Amino acid sequence: METITSAKNEQLKHLSKLLSQAKARRLHKQTVLEGVHLLQAYLQAGGMPIRVYIPEHKRQTPEISALLAKLSENQQIPVASGILAKISGLTDAEEILTLIDIPTAPPLPEHGDCVVLDRVQDPGNVGTVMRSTAAAGIKQLILSNDCADAWSPKVLRAGMGAHFLLTICERVDLSAWCPSYQNPIWATALSQHNEHHLYDMTLTEPAAWVFGNEGSGIRPDILDKVDGCVRIPMAGQTESLNVAMAATVCLFEQLRQRLP
Repeated sequence: METITSAKNEQLKHLSKLLSQAKARRLHKQTVLEGVHLLQAYLQAGGMPIRVYIPEHKRQTPEISALLAKLSENQQIPVASGILAKISGLTDAEEILTLIDIPTAPPLPEHGDCVVLDRVQDPGNVGTVMRSTAAAGIKQLILSNDCADAWSPKVLRAGMGAHFLLTICERVDLSAWCPSYQNPIWATALSQHNEHHLYDMTLTEPAAWVFGNEGSGIRPDILDKVDGCVRIPMAGQTESLNVAMAATVCLFEQLRQRLP
């Protein structure tokens, strides 16, 4: 395969658009994985990349050689040293870039465990919630309109491979979805609406957990449709947790209760 020697190469220009523009990702239904770890996680989950772009000086390193052995030659695109760094958001070192198809969204769940994000806009928070969701054994994730793009580079990096263990539905109208969901819906919110303390709850049955925007929380019209609001007990004068931390606490309390 001929080595790419310019950042103006059409393939690299395509990668650059996918890395920087949500519109391009939605149009082409593709995204880019940055670095070795995400490619490893993608392959372990059974994914098959479209193409992998490798800095020429790293092709023979043991870690990358082992990965390339799992791919056909047509999937491997060597790139002259220094070129990929010009389009990637990674700053520590020049890394491989992997072009993949974004999975087709499944039908919205009507039952079973799921995590729901309402307008969570920080990519790091969305990615961290994904990691906690997967680690807690939950497979379904729903993101409302105005959430950070689940397949953006920052969310992918924060997710650390959790994307490939989840079914992800984006840009969902939660007001329309909530009435169709058949199991309880719990929301973390500072509200008097049917309030429950997390450690007093029985969480052994399937449920949906809703976590809201970093500043304004869950919208009132969504709170009106949930079965109850959950309060996480906290010591001292702390009033709330970061949304990703709150999600982790709730999901792992649920997991704890279900362990044999």
